Amino acid sequence: MDYEIERFTRHCAASGRVLAEGEEFYSVLVADGGKLRRTDYSAAAWQGPPAEAIGWWKSRVPTRQTSAARLAPGEVLLNLLQQLEGVEGQEELRYLLALWLVRRRVLKLDETRRAEDGREVLTLYAPGAELHLEVAAVPPAPDRAAELEAYLGQLLFAEAT
Repeated sequence: MDYEIERFTRHCAASGRVLAEGEEFYSVLVADGGKLRRTDYSAAAWQGPPAEAIGWWKSRVPTRQTSAARLAPGEVLLNLLQQLEGVEGQEELRYLLALWLVRRRVLKLDETRRAEDGREVLTLYAPGAELHLEVAAVPPAPDRAAELEAYLGQLLFAEAT
């Protein structure tokens, strides 16, 4: 199921002020009827996510000096996802990469199931290709989340020349 998520407004929902270039801010998604509502807050106004939040994240307002980044090709990322299969210590990264590829519609979710060890396993496929993958759902530990986010950003994007 796909959802339309509102774009970044560059305004703090709490204070109404315009967020400055390079300023950190928080975004929250809340279910509102059948839609998702996005609300952005300055770091100073952030009080934590509301109880009804589906998800939230921290980001930074882009600057004009920020060079445009281009996305790594889907085939390259699919290849990486396959290479990470069975690599010890990379389960969290593989799971995050798989979720990102689903979000970008490079992969589609076929089903989820419980493995014998109790873990959730995602069965994914690449539309138009004969590629089917199983990826264990291994959310990152809180102490590794920032490290994995930075590493995944390096893998997914390259500076435009």
